[in-house]
Amino acid sequence: MRKKHLSIFQTISLGFAGLILIGAGILMLPISSRSGEVTSFIDSLFTATSAVCITGLTTLTTSEHWTVFGQSVILLLIEIGALGFMSIPVFFFVLSKRRISLSTRMVLQETLNSDRMSGEIRSLLNIIKTASAIQVLGVILLGIYFVPLFGWKKGLWYSLFHAVSSFCNAGFDLFGNSLVGFQNNPWVLMVISFLIIAGGLGFFVWSDLLLRAKGKRQLSLHSKLALWITASLLVLGALSFLITEYNNPELSTGAFGKRIFNTIFMSVTPRTAGFYSIDYFSMTHAGLMLTMVLMFIGGTSGSTAGGLKTTTFAVLLIKIYSTFKGRSHAEIHDRTIREGTVTRAFTLFFLFLSVIILSTMILSITEVIPDVNGLGLEYIVFEVVSAIGTVGLTMGLTPELTIIGKIIILLLMFIGRVGVMTVFFSLVLRANQKEASFKYPEETIIIG
Repeated sequence: MRKKHLSIFQTISLGFAGLILIGAGILMLPISSRSGEVTSFIDSLFTATSAVCITGLTTLTTSEHWTVFGQSVILLLIEIGALGFMSIPVFFFVLSKRRISLSTRMVLQETLNSDRMSGEIRSLLNIIKTASAIQVLGVILLGIYFVPLFGWKKGLWYSLFHAVSSFCNAGFDLFGNSLVGFQNNPWVLMVISFLIIAGGLGFFVWSDLLLRAKGKRQLSLHSKLALWITASLLVLGALSFLITEYNNPELSTGAFGKRIFNTIFMSVTPRTAGFYSIDYFSMTHAGLMLTMVLMFIGGTSGSTAGGLKTTTFAVLLIKIYSTFKGRSHAEIHDRTIREGTVTRAFTLFFLFLSVIILSTMILSITEVIPDVNGLGLEYIVFEVVSAIGTVGLTMGLTPELTIIGKIIILLLMFIGRVGVMTVFFSLVLRANQKEASFKYPEETIIIG
């Protein structure tokens, strides 16, 4: 009888699932809640999933329900979830100087979303160093404001928690209403924005930028596309929010600088961070639509961010542009993008849309849409896109979810973090399945 082996995709999916279950078990303990009582399994599971999947959607208020111990568990789950569940065992393998097997390297390669066949361990160590350096800088910058405001003990804890949550694009906060209380504080908004962008750019982009600064090599096409799309979305997003939210009551009062800093923040945070400084109930339908588009695109591949990914979006645009130019291949900057990459990008786009549509249909049956500000289906679509994009922004649906609703959003967060194609392949592919060595005859189908 042949021994069955798990595929790489199944290993990754089960690894994240195992980490979530361990986190949920710890959060259920009385020591984790302020009431000293056992937290229900579904709420503990939901919180652990949101933390590991670096989303930020919660059924329980983080600052009110969880003790410092519970908050520390959430913070640890966020950090491990952001770096990938394989980072911890590999890190200890390196410290103990034990040999790392080929299968472990292959899983790590897929976890890091890398196409390189060597250097995975070195890449992981560089990721840990870069992530640590940026988060320490974030703690210092936030501490400049939080320590004088809250005192040393609470100020440092708040600085650490929000620096990690921002860089990891998690969106968990200890204020209860995210950053609404800091609408008039450009320092906090810009430091949080910097950390979100730094985490959402991707570790490979940072590596390229550092090597470029040292004059060792030019930027790769991946990094160029990631930087170009990120900058374009930030600028266009901020300008669009200035227009759509011109009469927003939360922005129309106060100094003009308040409007500028908050619209910039509104453009940054949908890139899978989950923090907000403006109540989304007060936003126009155009503003909500723009937010959902930004949440759908998300951050960069190989980063702490979720979503479709900026580079995937760039490949789609390049292919469409090349098609209109009459070219059969996706071409940019004197380079041709691999056909397999283009196919994967279109497949991801289709799967993302399919999951969003199916989830919206289910939640529209199980959940109740409140009769507030003329809200309709966007109340549910916003939550669905936020979950699968691992963003964490909400219009208030999450705390009111039914059991079925919680399970659907929980699964969406898991799919968004692990990867829709990874989850799909883990369900349908066998570990020893190989590509067919033959090709069927081609035939034309009329489209358009």
